[in-house]
Amino acid sequence: MSGTGRVRVAVVFGGRSAEHAISCVSAGSVMAALDPERYEVVPVGIARDGRWVLADAGQQMAIDSGRLPEVEGGTAVSLVGDPGGRGLAVLDPAAAIGPALTEVDVVFPVLHGAYGEDGTIQGLLEMSGLPYVGSGVFASAASMDKEFTKKLLAAAGLPQGDHVVLRDAEGALTADPGALSAADRERLGLPVFVKPSRAGSSIGITKVTDWAQFPEAVATAAAVDPKVVVEASVPGREIECGVLAGRDGGPPEASLPAEIRLKPGTDWYDFDAKYLDDAVEFDVPADLTPEQTRMVQEASRRAYLAMDCEGLARVDFFLGTGPDGGERLVVNEVNTMPGFTPISMFPRMWAASGVSYPELVDRLVASALARGGRPGDHRTSR
Repeated sequence: MSGTGRVRVAVVFGGRSAEHAISCVSAGSVMAALDPERYEVVPVGIARDGRWVLADAGQQMAIDSGRLPEVEGGTAVSLVGDPGGRGLAVLDPAAAIGPALTEVDVVFPVLHGAYGEDGTIQGLLEMSGLPYVGSGVFASAASMDKEFTKKLLAAAGLPQGDHVVLRDAEGALTADPGALSAADRERLGLPVFVKPSRAGSSIGITKVTDWAQFPEAVATAAAVDPKVVVEASVPGREIECGVLAGRDGGPPEASLPAEIRLKPGTDWYDFDAKYLDDAVEFDVPADLTPEQTRMVQEASRRAYLAMDCEGLARVDFFLGTGPDGGERLVVNEVNTMPGFTPISMFPRMWAASGVSYPELVDRLVASALARGGRPGDHRTSR
């Protein structure tokens, strides 16, 4: 702990992924929720080119009149790989910042997408011996990759929508995107959603309603990730549920579910609809029967365990009617570092479940500290 007796939390945000701006917004909310009497916040921004900085006080952390925030300026720092270093090293010898401001107790990596939510920074933090919020290397990597999320969930008996995975071998996918066979097209039907396998916030996703749109959609997704997933449209209500690690090593807990409803004129839940336009309505909690709520919560806990998640996750579903006419719940994805923006569903679902935003952040930090920073501790902290 710092000399003040408070827990020093390094909140890491920004990053090299296409979700840089949303990470900044999420981190701004997290930092505002950390009680200054209990926590000392060290704001660490990662610029788009990968530079780490102690963020300036004037760093923009919210969407302002459509202008997205970005990590700019700040004092250059680096994560110390030696566990004895306890955190960050200042790279600028002229900076008037000593070890007391760079040693940290726990890291809250509020990073979305590649180089943040995909196991990369988790491995770096484990090498550095630093406790951190969220899932470990494997769960982060597998949950970030839509192909392997589907494989693991299917192995656990959780239903998936029909899909095909396309790989870009030496650029061939972008150059010749007619890689989907006629049989696959017939089976998937229209519309389909063409997605980068390892991305979030609906970045690089196209809804294809005519196969003539398919080549451009594949090229758009492949520009984000050379592995592309083509998913059949799954009719049904869009339901989400939050999961938290259980208290004192108990089983994971699920929040009340929520529902996303598109306003008339909005075709689907893309990036603009999520963050820039007033295009969706949220029912928190969702208007579900007690039986439906229990079904969603149980499936969320099963998905969390199937992916080997730790700390937190958000599980997204489609709730509709199956081929036999019965109710069908299909898992869409598992998000190991869900959005923490003011409009994000994860904190809102937990607030509806009786856990306020500050309490939520407290639980996540406490869970990370309890797990410790050694890889062996992280693997066995069930």
